[in-house]
Amino acid sequence: MSLTRNAEATTSQAANSRWLELLARAGFIGYGVVHLLIAWLALQIAFGGSGGKSGDQSGALSTLAEKPMGKFLCVAIAVGMLAMAIWQALEAAVGHQAERGKEQIFERVTSAARTLVYLYFAWTAWKVFSGAGSSNADQSEALTGKLMTSTGGRWLVGLAGLVLAAVGIGLVIYGWKKKFEKRLKTGEMNAHTRTLARRLGMAGYIAKGVAYGIAGLLVVLAAVNYDPEKARGLDAALRTLRDQSYGPVLLVLVALGIACYGVYCFLQSRYRKV
Repeated sequence: MSLTRNAEATTSQAANSRWLELLARAGFIGYGVVHLLIAWLALQIAFGGSGGKSGDQSGALSTLAEKPMGKFLCVAIAVGMLAMAIWQALEAAVGHQAERGKEQIFERVTSAARTLVYLYFAWTAWKVFSGAGSSNADQSEALTGKLMTSTGGRWLVGLAGLVLAAVGIGLVIYGWKKKFEKRLKTGEMNAHTRTLARRLGMAGYIAKGVAYGIAGLLVVLAAVNYDPEKARGLDAALRTLRDQSYGPVLLVLVALGIACYGVYCFLQSRYRKV
């Protein structure tokens, strides 16, 4: 029992590390930059091109890497994302002490999921820096194709699509109900900043939810129709949205929403409870 308490105390101390907090806050800035670049690629897709870049995290980071100091910034983003992953892993282990029961379990599971997301971003940033491998969209398509060689694999792909669609719906609800506000130090904001954070957060989470919801449905269709080309994640979702009636207009709105989330991340770097 004492060993368990000591382990929890050590983990809690690590979670409260000042250096970890600073790196995590810097990570939010990198996270915001990536989303602004995704929004820019989405706008290009809406008007017929994206310079050969996929409309996802790897495409955004590849765009950044081509700029002066771009590769250095990719490394900085990777470090920031890794710090955010460590922070959320510690939250999953010993955090969310204010909640109790099922609410605490839900929050810790959510933190565990965020850990995986941030690790994925860190890995993508490092991969772009090192110049290794194909885009995330290409890798997703290739993996889906391999899995769908068996019936069990197709079921697994379909289940993954349903989970992704559920995440998209969850993000829309999270944004619409403004649940993100409880993660912010609203007491340190003036009235203008609180209003700005609320509007940016709502637009950002709802736009991301729409994009990921479409991506999830496309993965399900890929499994049903045995069509791995549809399972290209966010890139496929953006291009599918563009090809619908009034698609370019809708895609522009989604792009603006994702850009809002990028700016919201900058506010999180200052006001997020870490």
